Formats: sequence, structure tokens, C-alpha cells
Amino acid sequence: MKPYFCTFITTMNKGLYIATLESHSGKSLITLGLLNTLIGKTPKVGYFRPVVENKFAGVKDNHIDTVLSHFKLDLPYEETYGLTRAQIIKNRNAQKIGESLDIIIEKYKKLEEKCDFVLVEGSDFSGEGSVFEFDWNVNIAKNLGLPAIVVSSGVGKTMEEFISSLQLAFNTFEQNDVEVIAVAANKIQPENVEAVRKEMNDFLPDDVSIFTIPMVPNLDKPTLREITDSLKGKVVFGKEMLGNQSGSFVVGAMQLRNFLPHIKENTLVITPGDRADLIMGTLQAHISKNYPSISGMILTGGILPDRPIIQLIDGLTQVVPIISVKEGTFEVTNRIGQIQSNISAGNTSKIISSIETFQKFVSVENFVQHITEFQSNVTTPNMFQYQLVQRAKAQKKRIVLPESNDDRILTAAARFSNMDVVDVILLGNEKTIRNQVKDLGIKMNYDKIQIINPSDFERFDEYAETFYELRKHKNVNISMARDIMNDVSYFATMMIYKGDADGMVSGAAHTTQHTIRPALQFIKTKPGSSIVSSVFFMCLDDRVSVFGDCAINPNPNAQELAEIAISAADSSAAFGIEPRIAMLSYSSGSSGKGADVEKVREATEIVKNQRPDLKIEGPIQYDAAVDEGVGKSKMPDSEVAGRASVLIFPDLNTGNNTYKAVQRETGALAIGPMLLGLNKPVNDLSRGCTVDDVFNTVVLTAIQAQED
Repeated sequence: MKPYFCTFITTMNKGLYIATLESHSGKSLITLGLLNTLIGKTPKVGYFRPVVENKFAGVKDNHIDTVLSHFKLDLPYEETYGLTRAQIIKNRNAQKIGESLDIIIEKYKKLEEKCDFVLVEGSDFSGEGSVFEFDWNVNIAKNLGLPAIVVSSGVGKTMEEFISSLQLAFNTFEQNDVEVIAVAANKIQPENVEAVRKEMNDFLPDDVSIFTIPMVPNLDKPTLREITDSLKGKVVFGKEMLGNQSGSFVVGAMQLRNFLPHIKENTLVITPGDRADLIMGTLQAHISKNYPSISGMILTGGILPDRPIIQLIDGLTQVVPIISVKEGTFEVTNRIGQIQSNISAGNTSKIISSIETFQKFVSVENFVQHITEFQSNVTTPNMFQYQLVQRAKAQKKRIVLPESNDDRILTAAARFSNMDVVDVILLGNEKTIRNQVKDLGIKMNYDKIQIINPSDFERFDEYAETFYELRKHKNVNISMARDIMNDVSYFATMMIYKGDADGMVSGAAHTTQHTIRPALQFIKTKPGSSIVSSVFFMCLDDRVSVFGDCAINPNPNAQELAEIAISAADSSAAFGIEPRIAMLSYSSGSSGKGADVEKVREATEIVKNQRPDLKIEGPIQYDAAVDEGVGKSKMPDSEVAGRASVLIFPDLNTGNNTYKAVQRETGALAIGPMLLGLNKPVNDLSRGCTVDDVFNTVVLTAIQAQED
């Protein structure tokens, strides 16, 4: 069974992801139809493409250009896409797919803030990287927290192949916690529509909308403009009519009297450029009441008709597009047969035809209501990090980093100096820091950070005097106070005490004791807190859980364990995660005996008495806490079993080993530890921390400072 998960406080859904299984599925028809519907029901509709084709100077993505121009959406082009295909592939090859997701999430969220609803159209399965594209679309939809509509084409597939691939796609989305709210079977032969609908009904849940859209021939035929662009042809006549849509095509190689019977409505005529008889005869047939109209003419071999023929054509009142190409007739004919039609900004007739087809075959009333009422319960690591950064940005805080001699600290500080998230204060000698930054080859925006050398600080004596007054009862004299203020951990903590910084992050090069001792000496614990504890935010694939205490207290007693649980629950709620507390032990319920179990049982009762508003269960085993199936079998009446979001470990040995095991074995992102119980935020890094760990801990500290 899928475990229950909690997320940041959810709101009504503001988006929908359109995904497909292959290229040329016809998802543009779905996009245009849905946009047309949503614009009539929603004040401001946005459009976003996570991945676009590789950009060339001045060339816009065709999908975006079509949507923005036809619907007159007031959106800057650069805000309507995430990354190019080349950027995605480069990051994937460099094992940096997470960075791509971060950029896509950030750009989507900025657009979402400006709009009442955003329609997101997935990638096109063309070019390099298409083999990974289905997985990309699933992952992107999941990280944006959007429901999906899956579109598949029936062209070139048997019924079994079509249904099997669609069922596999549906299951993949669902297994990755992306809710599919509609499935569209597109380009189905009219006589097969009902059979396809029946087959889809057999495997799709009742709450999933089913759309079956028959093949519409005029949508699948390329225009003369598309053919010209594909063949790199030169327009000789009829430039203003390049929007003509080709029907079938016919090669003119026989005598005129034998050729004319082969002309059908909207036929594209292909003939060598020196066949003046066929050229003139076909143009005459085009304007004759006795023959069908043609869509255009392709002149092959790079040959143009003689000047007298050109003059004759120029004098005609009705001239279809005549295109000259260099290649021979055989090659051109084969290439035209392979040209796939696309909907472009200038082709109004195709856009209108697509919208009309959508309206005819798609019932949208219940579907639109479904997507606007959808709420996602999934929080991925990238989503959680994005939400943290946005919260930190909302009210910038000053965070002091005393360990400026550590490369990881400087690299994280450089990242902050180029973002508008927190104001970083580095402690150390400015010249030394600048030289180290230069050696690392990182870009530091020195205008956006503050560098303080404690011994040269203009208020150093004031800091020393304050410490002396706070600690003189411990036999500290002014000389000792001055020496202690040269210690970066003490100096940074005094900055917080004096209001010159809002929080501190240290521990990359110092022990936990060295980091926390100054805070315990004069920042002190909050009223009602007798101990300092810690939590990790464990960002699993589909949820965020809070683990405590995994870093500070070796063997807390029942009263301390209860305090850790209450602090962790309050922090969980402050970060938008509904607290359901599991007090972990090696047994569940009343079955276990022994001192360790009794301690957890007593701690649980203390929490229930002190905070009856909290949902708590204990003692409970880990699997019963997080797995809904196990939880129901062991503790069927529990509000927490199988749904726990806050997991409290009985001792440091269990907690530290468990969080590291979960992190390593599942690939979870562990953000923390975040220290709880202090009057002001001070957080401790592991000496094995990464740059990302530093970055995330600074962001957590800034948010804690906002709460304070």
C-alpha cells in the first residue's frame, strides 16, 4: 500500500499537464481546445512548456508562438518555457537532472503566480534524447504537482498495441504519484472509435475522463508553407497563399491529356520545371469549372519555365503557390510523403479546425471542474526545496557563517550572493577570503555579502564587555572575554544576541559541541524548553517526513522524549506539514515489554496530557508508522498508524543510524539537522556536509528566524 504523506498546505489546483507517448500524437489539438475552453471560464490563463526545441537566434518555439499569437495571451515569450532540449540533455549527461527540475519549477511557479490557471504542454519526442522523454514528462509533472492528461495516437498501431501502450503509460504516471484525470485516444479511424472507447473503459477507473477523437484528414495534411520550409524551396508565385493545405499529391510526367484525370480536390502537383505544357494545363484546369482546384505546384530539378511562360503565368488572375526545388522528382516525392503537419501561428484555418474538432468530440464540463478542484498530496525533494527558498525570500534574514576558511561554506555563500534569498555574513580576513574564492574559481558577488574580521570589528570591545557581563558569575574576566570573542563561534553567536545577525550556521569544520556551547551559555533555551533537540526533513520521493532527534540527545528520558516530540510537531506545522507523531519503538501498541518500551509509552502519555491537540501514537514500529497496509493490520483504529509524518526515535543511536540508512538506501534528501529549543536559530552542520547541505541549512535557519 502507498504510505500516507503530508505536504505544505495545499491550495486549489492551478494547472494541468498534457503528456503524450510519441511524436505527432495530435496533442496540439488538445492544447488548443482546452485553452479555448479555459479562456472562456478563467480570467487569466497561462501557457508553459517545460522543454522546447533547441533555440536559434530569433527563432521561437512553434507551439508557444502559435498559442500566444492566436489567443493573444499577455505573456513574455521567455517566461513560457523552462529549458531547451540541449540544456536538458547536457544536465542529464552531467548527472545534474535535479538542476533542470529546479529551473523548470521556478519558472513555472513564477508564471503560476501571475495566472489563475496554467496549461502545461509536455515535450514532442523528437531529436536527441527522445528515448528518455516519457520519463522526463512523468518526473516534471510530479515535481510541478500537476494532474495529467495523457494523449496517444492510433496511427500505425493495432488495437492491442494501442491499448497496451496506453495502459502502461497510465500505470507509470499513477505509480509515480501523478494523477491522470483524462486519457485521449487521438487520430482513431472513425469506424474504430466505439471499440477503442470500450477497451479504454475496461482498464481505466471510473473517475478518469475518456476522450476518443477520430482522424481528421485536413488536420494531418501539411500546408504549402510547411512543404516549402522542409524542402528549402524558393517561392516563384503565390507567396500569399502558402497556407493552402495539400491533399494528395500527383507526379506530372505523362502527356497533359493523360494527366488531367488524375487531379483531385487540393491535389499538390509535382512536375519538372521544364514541362511548360503540364504547368500551364494544370493552372488552366485549376480555374476551370470542369476540374477540381489544386493546392499548389512543386517544380523539380532546379529548373524554371522559360521567360515567356513566366510572363504568361504572371498575367493569370488566380495563381496557386508555385515552388521551385533543386532536387529531382523522385527524391522530392519521397520527401513530401514523409512531411508531418504541424499547427503554426499563421495557419488560422487549422487552429479553428482543431478547436472545432475538440468541441465536437470532447465533453469538458465535468473535466474542467475536476482539474480546478484537484489537490496534489505529493511533495518531491525539488518541490520542497523550492518552497523553502520562496519562504526565505519572502522576508530576508541575515545569517552568519563563521567558517569562511572552508571551501564548501564559500561555495554556498557565492550561490547566495547571486540570489535574493538571504543576506550572508562571512567571518574572516577579507583578503584571504577573496584569494580563496579566486582559487576555487567561483563567482562571488561581493556587493551582496558582508565580510567581518572579528578582531577588526568596530564593536569588538562592546561584544567583549557584553560577554563579560553575561558570564562574570562564572568567573570570566574582561581579558578572558576578549580572548573568547576572537573565537568565531562565540563572535557569531554574539552577533545574534546583539541583533546584528538573525541566525548562525556552523559545524563544517567544528564539532557540534563547539557550535552549540556559546548558544547554550547566553542565547539560552526558549521558555518551556529544557533541552535542545533536532530534526531532519527527510525528502523522500513523494513526501516529506520529519525525523527527530537524530543529532543531539544520546539517551533522552521520557520527559525529554516528550519535549522532543512536541518541538518536532510544532516545527513540522510551522513548515506546513500536518503533524502526525509516531513514537518509535521495537514493538507496537501494548504488546511489548521492557524499560525501553515503557519509556516511549510514558513519553506518549506525557504528550497526550500536555498537548491533547496533537495526533500521536506510541509505542509503534517504523513499518506500522509509515506503511498504510501494515498500520491498518497492527493498529486499525489509529489516526497515525500508516500515516505518520513526524517520527520520533527513542535514542540517538537509533535515530542517527535510521536517518542515514534511509538517506543512503532510498536516495532521500536529508535537510538538517535543524536545532529546536533555542531562543534564536543556531544550526549545526555535519563535518561531512556537502555544499547543498550548507545551502539548505542556511535557508532553514532563515525561515526559523522569520518564525522567531
